[in-house]
Amino acid sequence: MLGKVSRRWFCTASPRPWLFIGLGNPGEKYQGTRHNVGFEMIDAFAESQGILMDKVQCKALFGQGYVGNVPVLLAKPQTYMNLSGESTGPLAAYFKLPLNRVMVCLDDMDLPCGVLRLQPNGGHGSHNGLKSVIYHFRGNREFGRLRIGIGRPPGQMDPKAFLLQKSNAGARSRIDTALQEGVDALKLLLSKGFTESARCFNREQKYKHIRLQTLPG
Repeated sequence: MLGKVSRRWFCTASPRPWLFIGLGNPGEKYQGTRHNVGFEMIDAFAESQGILMDKVQCKALFGQGYVGNVPVLLAKPQTYMNLSGESTGPLAAYFKLPLNRVMVCLDDMDLPCGVLRLQPNGGHGSHNGLKSVIYHFRGNREFGRLRIGIGRPPGQMDPKAFLLQKSNAGARSRIDTALQEGVDALKLLLSKGFTESARCFNREQKYKHIRLQTLPG
């Protein structure tokens, strides 16, 4: 049975915790689809650090642990993508976290499949999950994003159908590699801070972007 979490777990924590949130849709029907790579990023990070996603908090599957001496909160909202903010807004409020300690992991059709980007803020880019998060942060956009490239739909394919399909074998391999790179980026973020980690990581991903931008998603 999934348990609940208490803020007291972090009462004596120093430094202040980070909250990593992955966006996606719950249920077996959506597992492995392009729109769920945010969930997959949280799962990959949790597995790499031995953090169990065995609690429920603010309508999200939730885990907590430490990476070095830094407390980390992991969440996968179970509200369905377009209502992600109904979980993320209350999570940040419950743990009294400033938004510059929040990182949202999500799919991005504007990046080639397998390319990642760390950003400190920004708009929603027509991503409905991110739009909901911004709304429930009262319009505040000053939170981090780890964008996971899934590429554009081929030809005249409906973007919604593309998001809810699973990737082909080649694209799946690139996404799996990207997830491991994302884990490394998040670990670097915890040790070096956002500015330095984003500068190093995004430079590496820029060269990867050049290599992959002509490949289909």
